[in-house]
Amino acid sequence: MPDGATPEARKGRTPMTTMTTIGSTVTAAFLGSFVEVVEAFTIILAVGLSRGWKPAFVGTGLALLVLAALVLVFGPLISLIPLQLMQFVIGTLLILFGMRWLRKAILRTSGFIPLHDEDQAFTTESDLLKRQSTDRRADFLAASAAFKAVLLEGVEVVFIVIAVGAGRGLMVYASLGALAACLLVILVGLAVHRPLSRVPENTLKFTVGLMLSTFGVFWVGEGLGVDWPGADLALLAIFAIFTLVALAAVQWLRQLTPTTARAS
Repeated sequence: MPDGATPEARKGRTPMTTMTTIGSTVTAAFLGSFVEVVEAFTIILAVGLSRGWKPAFVGTGLALLVLAALVLVFGPLISLIPLQLMQFVIGTLLILFGMRWLRKAILRTSGFIPLHDEDQAFTTESDLLKRQSTDRRADFLAASAAFKAVLLEGVEVVFIVIAVGAGRGLMVYASLGALAACLLVILVGLAVHRPLSRVPENTLKFTVGLMLSTFGVFWVGEGLGVDWPGADLALLAIFAIFTLVALAAVQWLRQLTPTTARAS
């Protein structure tokens, strides 16, 4: 290999495999962020329609400021971590995070636990806010609900962006995927003025769980110095294996689940 070869060429990476990684990164960041933002938007909408938009915007704005501060404080520290160590740590966290999503999605798909219902979440939060309307702290409580929703879901969005983008310097692409998801949810949500209950949330979580677990295995391997066959194209093979195992688990669990339980 010539001395002037790029790091990608030294590891057998071509423009095609690089595009595979970029596409996977943007897709994982977009889908993962989309699910989180939908859940946060449901609470913000409940606060806005039940108590007024001022506490909803105040709580949301404060949460975004806290998230921005966290990114500004901890973001630069990422560059100080050795690449292989960062890949191993992030990969391990991705496996744990992705498998948690995948486990719940498998259980919901097979009927072991009920599907997440955004309409029900909206109704529950609206009823709680209405019961608190006579409290003199009603506006504060409403703003707090929006703040907690945006902060909790926002932290997960930040983690997803860092996890899928930091392993190979693709933070910009991951951030663009997350930003596109945020803008899409906000635009559609404001247009329909209701929870996005028709979004196939469990299917999205199933897919995101598969993708995060795939990235996790890939980054752990990179951190350990594994020379993946096909370089970045190995992502597709790992994803396919996870998908086959997950679908087999769904079929197996469906055989164990009573029909009446699935119907409910």
